[in-house]
Amino acid sequence: MDELEETADVATVVDETDQRRAKLDYWRSHGVDPFGSRFVRTHSSRQIIDGFADLEGKHVSIAGRVMAVRSHGKASFFDLADLAGRIQVYAKHDTLGDEHYGLLQQVDIGDIMGVAGEVFRTRRGEISVALSSFTMLSKSLRPLPEKWHGLKDVDIRYRQRYVDLIVNPEVRDTFITRTRIVSAIRSFLDRRGFLEVETPSMHAIAGGATARPFITHHNALDMDLYLRIATELHLKRLIVGGLERVYEIGRIFRNEGISTRHNPEFTSVEVYQAYADYHDMMELTENLVAYAAQEALGTTRITYQGSEIDLTPPWPRIAMSEAVRQRTGFDFMSMSHEEARAACRGMGLDVPEHTSRGACLSEAYEEKVEQNLIQPTFIMDYPIEVSPLAKKRADNPELTYRFEAVCAGRELANAFSELNDPIDQRERFLAQVVARERGDDEAHMMDDDFVTALEYGLPPTGGMGLGVDRLIMLLTDSASIRDVILFPLMRPRE
Repeated sequence: MDELEETADVATVVDETDQRRAKLDYWRSHGVDPFGSRFVRTHSSRQIIDGFADLEGKHVSIAGRVMAVRSHGKASFFDLADLAGRIQVYAKHDTLGDEHYGLLQQVDIGDIMGVAGEVFRTRRGEISVALSSFTMLSKSLRPLPEKWHGLKDVDIRYRQRYVDLIVNPEVRDTFITRTRIVSAIRSFLDRRGFLEVETPSMHAIAGGATARPFITHHNALDMDLYLRIATELHLKRLIVGGLERVYEIGRIFRNEGISTRHNPEFTSVEVYQAYADYHDMMELTENLVAYAAQEALGTTRITYQGSEIDLTPPWPRIAMSEAVRQRTGFDFMSMSHEEARAACRGMGLDVPEHTSRGACLSEAYEEKVEQNLIQPTFIMDYPIEVSPLAKKRADNPELTYRFEAVCAGRELANAFSELNDPIDQRERFLAQVVARERGDDEAHMMDDDFVTALEYGLPPTGGMGLGVDRLIMLLTDSASIRDVILFPLMRPRE
């Protein structure tokens, strides 16, 4: 849109807004409060349409937003939208009389109204309500965007989600599906005997993940705190305390970039089970995802951005080193550290001089393999350098009992056989401290209290974290994470 067109559109909106404000005085001059009060509904639009056989000729009361108006002299039609859908309302001058029919002509698209009348079917076969009375519940002072412009403006859609929800029924459906998916996650875990718990959102130490934190300040204690980057360490403390199966669905905050896959605050579910390992977490993860899909969509076979994906368990399992070897031809675990760095650089990857063989393997996987994994797959046995909280493999201490569930080219879940050796954990934290001193501001901080908790004894434990927003993206065929977060973070307009 060029500048002249945009200026004309703004002028049109301003002019219509003035007209709508003028109508406030019209309504009030006729003794009507344009911002009404409670209204009792007997039915939703969908209940009337689905139950027409029983409701034909019956009196109903409905309420919703006016989404279309068609006036034909002594008769008018308008579409009323509620959460369930839309229904046509038919009004006649002869039924309402001069005054009330005249008031009805002042209704604008976007106004919220309550109406009462008899259910019938028009000559064209459309189920409708023959209006006998109406109430103005909220006068809309701003015009809704034109369908061919406003609905496609993603900046307006994300900044003014309330407008997006009004004019885009499919967006509303996405967030209804989101609720169903979250409910399914809870139902699945509750049925398996997990306890839903809540842990702090502000931490003295940013831990449980490799990510940059947001920093805030507590005035009364005069101390800086971090918004949590994971719920992991507090949940594992609960396992130490004897709560053998716990989970938390909560908001996570990471001070990182914004993209179609990343929002600085997002929702995760983390699950911990005593006396289990990462194989148990694989079984739990694939069945949890399949259950959520079945409950929300009625199927485990979906389409995401044009790709047919089958979420039915079991999912393939493959070691990271083997996945990289199959894709690139390089067997990193048979190389020296120098050879691994040379292999990465030969693939165009920029790795620092001190990068280890395991870190090179992880970099090669993330850059050359992950985006090509479309069907759900478990990538197993991550290098210890990138897994400071996972138990070492007994047969190869350079690797860990860790997996990521990958689908549609992105990480969906991350899980470990949890490290429960406090001596090993302290050494891993110290290695992370060294990495921070070298400039890695995402490396883990030392958490002495967590080590103390481990010294009291953490039973063998399987833990898993799943990105709820990414799961919802997958199940709603949404290209951007902003499409599944009601109010994503946006840069302020100048």
